[in-house]
Amino acid sequence: MKNKILNNLSSPFFILIILLLISFLVLTPILNTLVLGAIIAYGIRPIAKRINGKIGFSNISIILTIILVLIPILAIFIYFISVLGQFGYGFLTNHDFSSMSSSISQSIQQYLPASLKNSTTMIISSISNIINEILSYVFDYLIDLIKSVPMISLNIFVLFISTFYFTRDGSKFFKYITDFIPTDKKKYFNKMFENIKLVLMSIFYGHFITGVIIGILGCIGYFILGYPYALFLGILTGLLQLIPIIGPWPVYFALFIGDLISGNYIRAIVVLLFGFGLSLSDMYIRPALSGKYADIHPLILLLGFLAGPLIFGITGFILGPLILGVTYAVVKVYKDEKKNP
Repeated sequence: MKNKILNNLSSPFFILIILLLISFLVLTPILNTLVLGAIIAYGIRPIAKRINGKIGFSNISIILTIILVLIPILAIFIYFISVLGQFGYGFLTNHDFSSMSSSISQSIQQYLPASLKNSTTMIISSISNIINEILSYVFDYLIDLIKSVPMISLNIFVLFISTFYFTRDGSKFFKYITDFIPTDKKKYFNKMFENIKLVLMSIFYGHFITGVIIGILGCIGYFILGYPYALFLGILTGLLQLIPIIGPWPVYFALFIGDLISGNYIRAIVVLLFGFGLSLSDMYIRPALSGKYADIHPLILLLGFLAGPLIFGITGFILGPLILGVTYAVVKVYKDEKKNP
């Protein structure tokens, strides 16, 4: 019995499991960033291949691709966070929400029958309290974010490095992993990887790229309509576009209500029509981009977008839907194999 235990403890498989667990613990602080780097590498690899076809230097091609794709994304993210911090600080320090809600209530009540005036006041007061709590939460989150600048800097460095190496050596890494798969299981795993690829392409093209297009169109529209912080509003529109069912309508309605209160009725109607126009364009853009890939139920994406940030932080907006999407693909393949062994 003792010899059997010693043999098990000294077996290569047991040693491998222990080392993998220890490695996982070592990588835990940057694991989210490594996964994000692998996902970004998967997305930018076709671009790097095209650039490499023109200049013939693999490493330089990947670096140029990262500069073209990753740095603008980080710059936009930093801009978005800084503007959001300014908004939060300004609202918390310079605005009295009780007087604001009273002013908004009086403006809206002019157009409502007497029976609805009291309930309108209560609703607007509740909305003001919710906004106050949300802004307080955002401001506190930004303060915590500033405190963790050293860790953020480390993660940004890891993101660049992991993206570079996954882009360059991703196929070698994938082959190294697949070599462990038994020969009789390769067909199943190949089918699983193919479905995962379709799911990733569907999420990337059908949702992320759609969000980018809608965000750019929104930015242009807000700039033409004369809204301040048009770039910020466009980014916010693109981010909310990623969330199924909800979408960017909170932005349109907020601008609509703001224009009504300020008396700019023409722009209020125009921005509402603009919102309808963007929503209709989404109905065309999304199926056109993702129609040839996997069709993922909106609930899966919604849960991923909402729950992902609670577990993974900001990166959860990407990791959440991707993890649930990959799980959906694996379950689908397993179910198909059970039906047709």
